[in-house]
Amino acid sequence: MIKAAVVGGSGYTGGELARILSRHPGISLEAVTSRQNAGIPISEAMPFLKGFTDLSFIERLPDDGDFDVVFLATPHTASMRIAPALLERGIRVVDLSGDYRLKDPRTYEKWYGHQHTDLSNLPRAVYGLPELFREDIVDADLVANPGCYPTCTILSLAPLLRYGLVDGKVIVDAKSGTSGAGQEPTRSTHHPSCAGSITPYKVGAHRHSPEIKATLDRITGKDIDVIFTPHLLPIVRGMLTTSYASIKDDVTRGDVAAAYMSAYGEERFVRVTSVPAIPATVGSNFCDVGFELVGSTVVAMAALDNLVKGAAGQAVQNANIMFHMDEATGLDFPGLGV
Repeated sequence: MIKAAVVGGSGYTGGELARILSRHPGISLEAVTSRQNAGIPISEAMPFLKGFTDLSFIERLPDDGDFDVVFLATPHTASMRIAPALLERGIRVVDLSGDYRLKDPRTYEKWYGHQHTDLSNLPRAVYGLPELFREDIVDADLVANPGCYPTCTILSLAPLLRYGLVDGKVIVDAKSGTSGAGQEPTRSTHHPSCAGSITPYKVGAHRHSPEIKATLDRITGKDIDVIFTPHLLPIVRGMLTTSYASIKDDVTRGDVAAAYMSAYGEERFVRVTSVPAIPATVGSNFCDVGFELVGSTVVAMAALDNLVKGAAGQAVQNANIMFHMDEATGLDFPGLGV
């Protein structure tokens, strides 16, 4: 049995990690940290876990803790302070922050507003998008779990770019539920502000923009021009991305369909469908993708749960791969449908 701990377990993502790991047959959840909830039973702070765990939150992991893997559900800058000591002890790390996703520390500083302080471990970090980089994840000891928007966007666009079916810039229209902003309420995520409204935010300035571009560049070996605009939906969880690119002249609908099936026909957690919809994926680790041709433009669509495939579920999927388990272990459940 693999022994795991979660650092930063009181937020939405930490709660999802605890929910998934509490019933995982191959990973035992041994500890969950939370400074604000230290000493409180996890099931008291998170009633949905009542009957599934007897653990209480602890303030920090013990220095001699016997863990095989630690999930860092921590804010950016915190992960790069915590990860080095864990890696030195031979503990494998899955980081859900943005600290290890960008390989260029200058790009990180530009978009996150802080210098990267763990330059020694940054090169060893593997970008944990299993459907594209599974072979890299197998032997990794530090996995950078992708962001929710990048996961949804990249999975919808990867077949088009990998098989050279599109040209020019890519325009991404993305929408997410408010849980993606975390538990601390803000003026824009406060219910009276967002209910009944769809609001664009951080236009041209969202931190997931360079992550999307870097991965699309990696897939193609080219410099892809990406325009990414996120929107806030008046729902709690769920994400939908709609991306637009110019199709090459000789490409047919059959070519596009074949590209998607070649990429995802054997994948457990990516389903090719006609029109992806959020309810089909909420509560699950699935990402549903689809496309439509409109004249010379291909519209690539995807839906997922931002807290599961967009965060905690994908982190567990990565851990499954790292420890040579079937990657669907503990994750093989359907969406809620509502």
